[in-house]
Amino acid sequence: MLTRWIKKSVVALTATLLLSQTAQAAAPLVMATKSFTEQHILSAMTVLWLQKKGFEVVPKRNIATTIGRNALLNKQIDMVWEYTGTSLIIFNHINQPMSSQQAYETVKKLDARLGLVWLNPAPMNNTYAFAMTRERAEKEGISTMSQLVAKIEQVRKTDPDHNWRLGLDLEFSGRSDGMKPLQKTYNLTLDRPQIRQMDPGLVYNAIRDGFVDAGLIYTTDGRVKGFNMKVLEDDKHFFPSYNVTPVVRQDVLASHPVLDTALNQLSAQITDEAITELNKRVDIDHQSPETVARDFLKSKNML
Repeated sequence: MLTRWIKKSVVALTATLLLSQTAQAAAPLVMATKSFTEQHILSAMTVLWLQKKGFEVVPKRNIATTIGRNALLNKQIDMVWEYTGTSLIIFNHINQPMSSQQAYETVKKLDARLGLVWLNPAPMNNTYAFAMTRERAEKEGISTMSQLVAKIEQVRKTDPDHNWRLGLDLEFSGRSDGMKPLQKTYNLTLDRPQIRQMDPGLVYNAIRDGFVDAGLIYTTDGRVKGFNMKVLEDDKHFFPSYNVTPVVRQDVLASHPVLDTALNQLSAQITDEAITELNKRVDIDHQSPETVARDFLKSKNML
Protein backbone atom coordinates (compact mmCIF):
# COMPACT_ATOMS: atom_id res chain seq x y z
CA MET A 1 0.00 0.00 0.00
CA LEU A 2 2.78 2.36 1.00
CA THR A 3 4.80 1.37 -2.04
CA ARG A 4 1.85 2.16 -4.35
CA TRP A 5 1.41 5.56 -2.69
CA ILE A 6 5.11 6.33 -3.10
CA LYS A 7 4.96 5.38 -6.79
CA LYS A 8 1.94 7.63 -7.34
CA SER A 9 3.66 10.47 -5.53
CA VAL A 10 6.78 10.08 -7.64
CA VAL A 11 4.73 10.06 -10.85
CA ALA A 12 2.81 13.14 -9.73
CA LEU A 13 5.99 14.96 -8.75
CA THR A 14 7.65 14.07 -12.06
CA ALA A 15 4.64 15.33 -14.00
CA THR A 16 4.66 18.56 -12.02
CA LEU A 17 8.35 19.11 -12.70
CA LEU A 18 7.91 18.42 -16.41
CA LEU A 19 5.02 20.86 -16.63
CA SER A 20 7.06 23.45 -14.77
CA GLN A 21 10.01 22.97 -17.12
CA THR A 22 7.74 23.15 -20.17
CA ALA A 23 6.14 26.34 -18.92
CA GLN A 24 9.56 27.82 -18.24
CA ALA A 25 10.83 26.87 -21.68
CA ALA A 26 7.70 28.39 -23.24
CA ALA A 27 8.06 31.68 -21.35
CA PRO A 28 8.51 34.66 -23.72
CA LEU A 29 12.04 35.95 -24.13
CA VAL A 30 12.43 39.58 -23.13
CA MET A 31 15.02 41.37 -25.26
CA ALA A 32 16.29 44.91 -24.77
CA THR A 33 17.84 46.97 -27.57
CA LYS A 34 19.27 50.48 -27.62
CA SER A 35 17.88 53.66 -29.11
CA PHE A 36 19.53 53.89 -32.53
CA THR A 37 18.83 52.54 -36.00
CA GLU A 38 21.22 49.59 -35.99
CA GLN A 39 19.77 48.25 -32.76
CA HIS A 40 16.20 48.71 -34.02
CA ILE A 41 17.10 46.57 -37.05
CA LEU A 42 18.75 43.91 -34.85
CA SER A 43 15.63 43.87 -32.69
CA ALA A 44 13.35 43.34 -35.69
CA MET A 45 15.62 40.63 -37.11
CA THR A 46 15.75 38.76 -33.83
CA VAL A 47 12.01 38.82 -33.30
CA LEU A 48 11.32 37.49 -36.81
CA TRP A 49 14.04 34.85 -36.74
CA LEU A 50 13.32 33.51 -33.28
CA GLN A 51 9.59 33.38 -34.01
CA LYS A 52 10.46 31.25 -37.04
CA LYS A 53 12.37 28.98 -34.65
CA GLY A 54 9.40 28.67 -32.31
CA PHE A 55 10.34 31.21 -29.64
CA GLU A 56 8.17 34.07 -28.46
CA VAL A 57 10.06 37.33 -28.08
CA VAL A 58 8.99 40.51 -26.31
CA PRO A 59 11.19 43.41 -27.51
CA LYS A 60 11.96 46.34 -25.22
CA ARG A 61 13.34 49.08 -27.44
CA ASN A 62 15.14 52.35 -26.73
CA ILE A 63 16.74 51.10 -23.53
CA ALA A 64 19.84 53.00 -22.41
CA THR A 65 23.05 50.98 -22.29
CA THR A 66 23.56 50.99 -18.51
CA ILE A 67 19.87 50.44 -17.81
CA GLY A 68 19.84 47.42 -20.11
CA ARG A 69 22.95 46.05 -18.44
CA ASN A 70 21.46 46.34 -14.97
CA ALA A 71 18.18 44.82 -16.13
CA LEU A 72 20.07 41.85 -17.55
CA LEU A 73 22.00 41.32 -14.31
CA ASN A 74 18.81 41.69 -12.25
CA LYS A 75 16.97 39.15 -14.45
CA GLN A 76 14.43 41.70 -15.67
CA ILE A 77 15.38 40.95 -19.26
CA ASP A 78 16.77 37.83 -20.89
CA MET A 79 19.06 39.02 -23.67
CA VAL A 80 20.65 41.99 -25.43
CA TRP A 81 22.76 42.71 -28.48
CA GLU A 82 25.90 44.21 -26.93
CA TYR A 83 29.15 45.54 -28.36
CA THR A 84 32.48 44.15 -27.18
CA GLY A 85 34.03 47.62 -26.87
CA THR A 86 31.12 48.88 -24.77
CA SER A 87 31.48 46.02 -22.32
CA LEU A 88 35.24 46.35 -22.21
CA ILE A 89 35.34 50.10 -21.64
CA ILE A 90 32.01 51.10 -20.06
CA PHE A 91 31.21 48.04 -17.94
CA ASN A 92 34.71 46.82 -17.07
CA HIS A 93 36.77 50.04 -17.35
CA ILE A 94 39.49 48.40 -19.46
CA ASN A 95 41.17 50.79 -21.90
CA GLN A 96 44.23 48.83 -22.97
CA PRO A 97 44.50 48.10 -26.72
CA MET A 98 43.26 44.65 -27.76
CA SER A 99 42.51 42.80 -30.96
CA SER A 100 38.88 41.97 -31.76
CA GLN A 101 39.38 38.39 -30.57
CA GLN A 102 41.13 39.45 -27.36
CA ALA A 103 38.35 41.91 -26.56
CA TYR A 104 35.70 39.24 -27.12
CA GLU A 105 37.50 36.62 -25.03
CA THR A 106 38.03 39.13 -22.22
CA VAL A 107 34.41 40.28 -21.89
CA LYS A 108 33.14 36.72 -22.34
CA LYS A 109 35.29 35.50 -19.45
CA LEU A 110 34.40 38.43 -17.17
CA ASP A 111 30.65 38.11 -17.78
CA ALA A 112 30.65 34.34 -17.31
CA ARG A 113 31.24 35.00 -13.62
CA LEU A 114 28.00 36.99 -13.59
CA GLY A 115 25.92 34.29 -15.26
CA LEU A 116 25.95 35.99 -18.68
CA VAL A 117 26.91 34.16 -21.87
CA TRP A 118 28.44 35.91 -24.87
CA LEU A 119 27.49 33.88 -27.92
CA ASN A 120 29.28 34.20 -31.28
CA PRO A 121 30.14 37.78 -32.26
CA ALA A 122 28.87 39.06 -35.57
CA PRO A 123 31.52 39.65 -38.27
CA MET A 124 30.86 43.40 -38.11
CA ASN A 125 32.63 46.15 -36.21
CA ASN A 126 30.69 49.35 -35.50
CA THR A 127 33.66 51.28 -34.18
CA TYR A 128 34.80 54.86 -34.47
CA ALA A 129 36.71 56.07 -37.51
CA PHE A 130 37.42 59.26 -39.39
CA ALA A 131 35.81 59.72 -42.78
CA MET A 132 35.87 62.11 -45.71
CA THR A 133 33.80 62.46 -48.83
CA ARG A 134 35.04 59.81 -51.22
CA GLU A 135 35.70 62.42 -53.90
CA ARG A 136 37.87 64.50 -51.56
CA ALA A 137 39.75 61.49 -50.18
CA GLU A 138 40.58 60.20 -53.65
CA LYS A 139 41.63 63.66 -54.85
CA GLU A 140 43.98 64.05 -51.86
CA GLY A 141 45.21 60.44 -51.97
CA ILE A 142 44.10 59.74 -48.41
CA SER A 143 42.98 56.30 -47.28
CA THR A 144 44.51 55.99 -43.78
CA MET A 145 44.63 58.08 -40.63
CA SER A 146 48.39 58.48 -40.96
CA GLN A 147 47.92 59.96 -44.43
CA LEU A 148 45.27 62.32 -43.08
CA VAL A 149 47.62 63.49 -40.32
CA ALA A 150 50.42 64.01 -42.86
CA LYS A 151 48.09 66.10 -45.03
CA ILE A 152 46.98 68.23 -42.08
CA GLU A 153 50.61 68.86 -41.15
CA GLN A 154 51.53 69.70 -44.74
CA VAL A 155 48.73 72.26 -45.00
CA ARG A 156 49.68 73.72 -41.61
CA LYS A 157 53.19 74.44 -42.91
CA THR A 158 52.36 75.57 -46.44
CA ASP A 159 48.97 77.26 -46.14
CA PRO A 160 48.21 78.09 -42.46
CA ASP A 161 45.25 80.28 -43.41
CA HIS A 162 43.40 77.21 -44.67
CA ASN A 163 44.07 74.63 -41.95
CA TRP A 164 41.95 71.51 -42.11
CA ARG A 165 38.90 71.25 -39.87
CA LEU A 166 37.81 68.08 -38.09
CA GLY A 167 34.25 67.41 -36.97
CA LEU A 168 33.90 65.70 -33.58
CA ASP A 169 31.07 64.98 -31.22
CA LEU A 170 31.23 66.68 -27.83
CA GLU A 171 31.69 63.45 -25.87
CA PHE A 172 34.70 62.23 -27.83
CA SER A 173 36.42 65.59 -27.56
CA GLY A 174 36.46 65.40 -23.76
CA ARG A 175 36.81 61.69 -23.07
CA SER A 176 39.93 60.34 -21.40
CA ASP A 177 40.14 57.72 -24.17
CA GLY A 178 39.10 60.20 -26.86
CA MET A 179 40.75 63.00 -28.78
CA LYS A 180 43.84 63.64 -26.64
CA PRO A 181 45.17 60.05 -26.69
CA LEU A 182 44.25 59.85 -30.40
CA GLN A 183 46.41 62.90 -31.04
CA LYS A 184 49.24 61.32 -29.06
CA THR A 185 49.00 58.03 -30.94
CA TYR A 186 49.08 59.70 -34.35
CA ASN A 187 51.29 62.67 -33.37
CA LEU A 188 48.49 64.95 -34.50
CA THR A 189 48.80 68.64 -33.66
CA LEU A 190 45.65 70.74 -33.92
CA ASP A 191 44.83 74.34 -33.18
CA ARG A 192 41.61 74.97 -31.32
CA PRO A 193 39.74 76.43 -34.35
CA GLN A 194 40.42 73.23 -36.28
CA ILE A 195 38.25 71.17 -33.93
CA ARG A 196 34.56 71.66 -34.67
CA GLN A 197 32.39 70.14 -31.95
CA MET A 198 28.81 69.20 -32.73
CA ASP A 199 26.07 66.64 -32.18
CA PRO A 200 27.21 63.20 -33.46
CA GLY A 201 24.45 63.07 -36.04
CA LEU A 202 25.49 66.41 -37.54
CA VAL A 203 29.05 65.28 -38.28
CA TYR A 204 27.90 63.30 -41.34
CA ASN A 205 26.13 66.33 -42.82
CA ALA A 206 29.14 68.55 -42.03
CA ILE A 207 31.44 66.19 -43.96
CA ARG A 208 29.04 65.91 -46.90
CA ASP A 209 28.48 69.68 -47.10
CA GLY A 210 32.16 70.63 -46.73
CA PHE A 211 31.78 72.38 -43.39
CA VAL A 212 34.60 70.12 -42.15
CA ASP A 213 37.32 68.32 -44.12
CA ALA A 214 37.03 65.08 -42.15
CA GLY A 215 34.99 63.90 -39.20
CA LEU A 216 34.50 61.20 -36.61
CA ILE A 217 31.83 58.67 -37.59
CA TYR A 218 30.54 55.21 -36.71
CA THR A 219 31.73 52.78 -39.35
CA THR A 220 28.41 51.03 -40.00
CA ASP A 221 26.22 54.14 -40.00
CA GLY A 222 23.96 54.17 -43.06
CA ARG A 223 24.98 57.73 -43.93
CA VAL A 224 28.52 56.50 -44.66
CA LYS A 225 27.12 54.71 -47.70
CA GLY A 226 24.27 57.12 -48.35
CA PHE A 227 26.59 60.14 -48.46
CA ASN A 228 29.33 58.23 -50.36
CA MET A 229 32.03 58.63 -47.70
CA LYS A 230 35.47 57.10 -47.51
CA VAL A 231 36.20 55.54 -44.10
CA LEU A 232 39.89 56.02 -43.29
CA GLU A 233 41.83 53.02 -42.07
CA ASP A 234 42.88 53.24 -38.43
CA ASP A 235 46.37 52.03 -39.33
CA LYS A 236 47.73 52.41 -35.79
CA HIS A 237 44.76 50.51 -34.30
CA PHE A 238 43.73 53.20 -31.84
CA PHE A 239 39.99 52.57 -31.81
CA PRO A 240 38.68 49.51 -29.94
CA SER A 241 36.60 46.82 -31.63
CA TYR A 242 32.83 46.98 -31.29
CA ASN A 243 31.63 43.59 -32.54
CA VAL A 244 27.94 43.23 -31.79
CA THR A 245 27.13 39.98 -29.99
CA PRO A 246 24.03 38.32 -28.52
CA VAL A 247 24.42 38.18 -24.75
CA VAL A 248 22.01 35.90 -22.89
CA ARG A 249 21.60 34.89 -19.26
CA GLN A 250 22.92 31.39 -18.57
CA ASP A 251 19.68 30.29 -16.90
CA VAL A 252 17.69 31.42 -19.94
CA LEU A 253 19.84 29.34 -22.28
CA ALA A 254 19.41 26.37 -19.97
CA SER A 255 15.63 26.64 -20.11
CA HIS A 256 15.41 27.39 -23.85
CA PRO A 257 17.13 24.60 -25.77
CA VAL A 258 18.72 25.51 -29.12
CA LEU A 259 18.30 29.24 -28.48
CA ASP A 260 22.06 29.63 -28.64
CA THR A 261 22.20 27.84 -32.00
CA ALA A 262 19.48 30.06 -33.46
CA LEU A 263 21.15 33.27 -32.28
CA ASN A 264 24.55 32.16 -33.55
CA GLN A 265 23.02 31.44 -36.96
CA LEU A 266 21.64 34.99 -37.08
CA SER A 267 24.80 36.61 -35.77
CA ALA A 268 26.90 34.96 -38.49
CA GLN A 269 24.95 36.81 -41.21
CA ILE A 270 25.53 40.34 -39.90
CA THR A 271 28.57 41.72 -41.72
CA ASP A 272 29.79 45.32 -41.98
CA GLU A 273 28.52 45.56 -45.55
CA ALA A 274 25.14 44.06 -44.71
CA ILE A 275 24.35 46.19 -41.66
CA THR A 276 25.59 49.39 -43.31
CA GLU A 277 23.23 48.81 -46.23
CA LEU A 278 20.33 48.10 -43.87
CA ASN A 279 21.11 51.22 -41.82
CA LYS A 280 21.14 53.23 -45.05
CA ARG A 281 17.76 51.88 -46.09
CA VAL A 282 16.27 53.06 -42.79
CA ASP A 283 18.10 56.40 -42.33
CA ILE A 284 18.40 57.54 -45.94
CA ASP A 285 15.63 55.68 -47.79
CA HIS A 286 13.18 55.97 -44.86
CA GLN A 287 12.13 52.33 -44.78
CA SER A 288 11.09 50.74 -41.51
CA PRO A 289 13.45 48.52 -39.50
CA GLU A 290 10.86 45.73 -39.74
CA THR A 291 10.76 45.94 -43.54
CA VAL A 292 14.53 45.86 -44.03
CA ALA A 293 14.94 43.11 -41.43
CA ARG A 294 12.36 40.92 -43.17
CA ASP A 295 13.89 41.55 -46.60
CA PHE A 296 17.36 40.70 -45.28
CA LEU A 297 16.26 37.42 -43.68
CA LYS A 298 14.41 36.44 -46.83
CA SER A 299 17.53 37.15 -48.90
CA LYS A 300 19.38 34.69 -46.68
CA ASN A 301 16.59 32.06 -46.98
CA MET A 302 15.92 32.39 -43.26
CA LEU A 303 12.21 33.17 -43.56
